[in-house]
Amino acid sequence: MTRKGRGPLEDEDDDHSTRATSLELKPLPVPAPHSAPKKPDDKTLQVGSGYRLAPSVLGFALTWRDDRVLVTDGRAQLGSGEGNTLVIGDATASRFHCELRIEDNRVLVRDLGSTNGTFVDGVRIREAYLKDGSRLKLGTAEVSFELEGTRHFLPVSDASTFGELVGPSSVMRQLFSVLEKAARSDTTLILDGETGTGKTRAASAIHEKSARAHKPFLVVDCGALPPTLLEAELFGHEKGAFTGAVNRRVGVFEEAEGGTVLLDEIGEMPLELQPRLLRVLEEKQIKRLGQNKFTPIDVRILAATHRDLRAEVNAGKFRADLYFRLAVVRVTVPSLRDRLADLPAIARTVLAQLGATQRTHPRLFEETFLASLSRADWPGNVRELRNHLERCMLFDEEMPLGERAASGAASTPESWSGLSLTSARQRMIEQFERAYLAQLLERHEGKVSLAAKEAEVDRVYLYRLLRKYGLKAK
Repeated sequence: MTRKGRGPLEDEDDDHSTRATSLELKPLPVPAPHSAPKKPDDKTLQVGSGYRLAPSVLGFALTWRDDRVLVTDGRAQLGSGEGNTLVIGDATASRFHCELRIEDNRVLVRDLGSTNGTFVDGVRIREAYLKDGSRLKLGTAEVSFELEGTRHFLPVSDASTFGELVGPSSVMRQLFSVLEKAARSDTTLILDGETGTGKTRAASAIHEKSARAHKPFLVVDCGALPPTLLEAELFGHEKGAFTGAVNRRVGVFEEAEGGTVLLDEIGEMPLELQPRLLRVLEEKQIKRLGQNKFTPIDVRILAATHRDLRAEVNAGKFRADLYFRLAVVRVTVPSLRDRLADLPAIARTVLAQLGATQRTHPRLFEETFLASLSRADWPGNVRELRNHLERCMLFDEEMPLGERAASGAASTPESWSGLSLTSARQRMIEQFERAYLAQLLERHEGKVSLAAKEAEVDRVYLYRLLRKYGLKAK
């Protein structure tokens, strides 16, 4: 395959990795002092007083039988269901089988909990990096993967904030570009991402920047209520509809008339309620519990989840038709550890929201303190960062959370304060993984092949974990 505009690909020492493309922003000449900066073209974005190349990715092609698609935005989804980037019309392929995305400057394929598994060049994988010419096997269907030589620029916003979300980084400006478009429309969308990344704040900002901003914005946590109460909360009920219904109540969908409803943790919604939600989305009408007639409504519905709903569909825990109806647009809010360059800007914003100033808490605005925050993984994301900064304000000094988390020390009950069960569990898992991997590398003198054999994991997966925790192998 002819490759234009780039050098030869360099393979790692495993079979499933390749240095596919660089996503780093490269500096352009900064305008001379006292001259008004002028944006050269739509392939640059402003950063401070200068400009940098907008992020770009190398395209790749996927071919199954006579169907060939060219992917130019760095992400692709394969499966038998309509709406996938490449639809695999094979009974052995799951509805959402696997996804491909640019990560760590390479193309990563990840299985989405498929029934018959995803194979790369004959090896079954959960995650693996692809090289030019790799063969994917989804059930019995074979898909070829090819890198192309053309780079494609990704759309980015000129803004470094969107509502309460802060992020001057390239990945966040890409997110803001999508959210800005979503705010100008009335479409449904799913916001996914880890706990604490700011999905609710993103939904609120979409509402505030939309034509519905003067109407209510209501949030319902689908995982916080049992099915009967959740149904009553959403749809309302008539007096006597069930035991304890002593008065008539208007549900959230009616209460938010003209506005927006965010269904938080939509992945926790019981299967028996999902057909009723689908009716709301398709017919724009609801029926209260105990009522015989339908009532028309005018609301925009957004959904948020920390789960991968595609895997939930494959497992039969979420209706495919409801997923497709919700995921007209699917947006992933990145974790804090994937955008550590944003930490100083986020910290300054959070400190200001908490009432701190450079006069009242000068130490917390020092560059050394702000830079030290990047030494932690922040498994609880921005929510955990906010709790940490609040503790620093309380004691008016730098608390040891960041350094302790970076060194792999065990969590204590104090460090779990303000975290959900999921976030606390994730913190413990990550601290265990860091300590385990450090000892594993030490035993094998940094040799990944031997370490992977002892750990009984694929070398590609082990490399990914080592990068995640900043550990170096020989």
